[in-house]
Amino acid sequence: MAGHGGSRRVIYAALAGNLAIALTKFAAAFFTGSSAMLSEGVHSLVDTGNGGLLLYGMHRAARPADSTHPFGHGRELYFWSFIVALLVFALGAGVSFYEGVMHIMAPEPVANPMVNYVVLGFSLLFEGGSWWVALKEFRKTKGRLGWFQAVRLSKDPSVYTVLFEDSAALLGLLVAFAGISAAEFFDMPEFDGVASLGIAAILGATAIFLARESKGLLLGEPASREVQAKVLAIAQQDAAVQRANGLVSVHIGPEEIIAGLSVEFEDHVAAPEIEACVERIEARLKAEVPTIKSLFVKPQTTRTWERRRQQMADASDDEV
Repeated sequence: MAGHGGSRRVIYAALAGNLAIALTKFAAAFFTGSSAMLSEGVHSLVDTGNGGLLLYGMHRAARPADSTHPFGHGRELYFWSFIVALLVFALGAGVSFYEGVMHIMAPEPVANPMVNYVVLGFSLLFEGGSWWVALKEFRKTKGRLGWFQAVRLSKDPSVYTVLFEDSAALLGLLVAFAGISAAEFFDMPEFDGVASLGIAAILGATAIFLARESKGLLLGEPASREVQAKVLAIAQQDAAVQRANGLVSVHIGPEEIIAGLSVEFEDHVAAPEIEACVERIEARLKAEVPTIKSLFVKPQTTRTWERRRQQMADASDDEV
């Protein structure tokens, strides 16, 4: 998992910022009685814990393969990313919703609103810094893809999870500012509770999106089209191969792929030559496509492969 240096920097930056902001928000909520500020404090505290869980997931995913996990532990990161999404929904959105409802049912005026404004201002500054670090790291990997397309195709949830959490935090701060300002201007403390409900909605939408992406990674997503094309091209160039039919692949980690390659060998090729051919293909893949950690080659006629591929396509259509 050596390629996670940038991801760790993003998470460390988010951890430091969120912890400081959470403590400040809780202090402000205690002195002012603001529901929106308390919701924001819970939000930042959840984000802090989530950063720790992502670091833990990256640490667990880096463990080498063993007898019980012959393909490694890469999916640990995907599992803990899913847990992060659940926590954002259950704790962040849940507590914010509860606080909002309670404050609307039993509204209390916000004391010392200027304290809230100062805290929100500093929180915007710190959250914005963490968000900028995550954004720069994400832009390195997204290339020319659109933002949501890049997230959907990404196999590393650590960076975009922090980016979306920080984006939700910035939106939440703006909603909190609007709610506290409206409560003071109109002398209606109910607006403070409405702001908490708005924060809950933002966190809920973020959690659902992150959970959906984590689910896809846990179930198993294929290698990119570029990687698949590269593997097929390498196999096709070997003299013993008549045709590289196709590839079935799955990510078990951001930089770890298991692939099954269907190959029709030349008719005159004997078993020892097939073995030598496979070794040549594996050697080239190790040098040119190092993300392929395990390759399984199946001798198969093109007709058989096409029939099998059609069966998989029909099964996909039936699920839809």
